[in-house]
Amino acid sequence: MPHFITPLFNTHLKLPLFGSQVPAGFPSPADDHLESELDLNEYLIDHPSETFFVRAKGDSMLEAGIFDKDLLIVDRSLTAKHNDIVIAAVGGELTVKRLCVQHGKPWLLPANPDYRPIQIKEGSELYVWGVVIHAIHRMNANG
Repeated sequence: MPHFITPLFNTHLKLPLFGSQVPAGFPSPADDHLESELDLNEYLIDHPSETFFVRAKGDSMLEAGIFDKDLLIVDRSLTAKHNDIVIAAVGGELTVKRLCVQHGKPWLLPANPDYRPIQIKEGSELYVWGVVIHAIHRMNANG
């Protein structure tokens, strides 16, 4: 069972958001224009009372940009549809996978060729806890 992290929605932390975009190619001098303030709760979360955080474990979703120990933001208010990345319970086990519906039958697909798709067979129970709307990860291993 994953360790769930509940966000503090009554806490606002607005940080400066600079109007300049940072080029990922050739560097250019940045201007000091402050566009506004940014509260990550407001930016990342549309439905606060229906949202939870959970940490990813493992490498089955690498090609979807989800890495081991990433913080996933999951919205329970969204109806999961074909191609969404979801947190699902199958056979009592939680997993993060891409939901695929083929010929009316659901599958849970990994985003790593080293893992096999999970077929939800007739009579099996699939419970979708929510749709993953963001994955947050550190850019270095020292953090």
